[in-house]
Amino acid sequence: MTGGESFITVVSGLPRSGTSLMLQMLEAGGLPVLVDTERPADVHNPRGYFEYAAVRALGRDASWICEARGRAIKVIHLLLCALPVEHSYRVILMRRDPLEVVASQTAMLGGDPPGAPSRERLAEIFSAQLDEVVDWLSGRPEFELLQVDFGDAVERPREVAVGVCGFLDRDLDVKAMAAAVDRSLHRQQGEGSV
Repeated sequence: MTGGESFITVVSGLPRSGTSLMLQMLEAGGLPVLVDTERPADVHNPRGYFEYAAVRALGRDASWICEARGRAIKVIHLLLCALPVEHSYRVILMRRDPLEVVASQTAMLGGDPPGAPSRERLAEIFSAQLDEVVDWLSGRPEFELLQVDFGDAVERPREVAVGVCGFLDRDLDVKAMAAAVDRSLHRQQGEGSV
């Protein structure tokens, strides 16, 4: 196998950080994505979550991972370390203001869960987790990493699409990737917004 079929494209990040958006862009550009229909679209992700249920058990069973070669798959940031080392990965890590992430999660859950840390504390925890993930990835030869800012993907989708195509060394449809972005879905913006 050569080119994009020799590695697995992984889209990762915190929950509500734009991972579904990136998978929409990749699929629109012509990259096959590995998803199932277990989690349907809803008001919070009207275009779908782009998830593959087997990912949730990645730490116990990664026998399916070969299915993802030459395709894109979503893997939450905390499960990246469970990916088998005998494969090569190009990770697109979505970055979003942690306070926006918390605001988006809170809106999706219908409010702050009882006994949960403050939104500011949750944002600090998320930020620290992402820093640890980036440090961990940088020491692993099987991973290449591209960090993409969610705001950039929303406001400058063509520029982001060009960068992603270069990172993946794939001739994807940049125009279609940019057109897949719906700016109206960027609903939690600015510090502490709800």
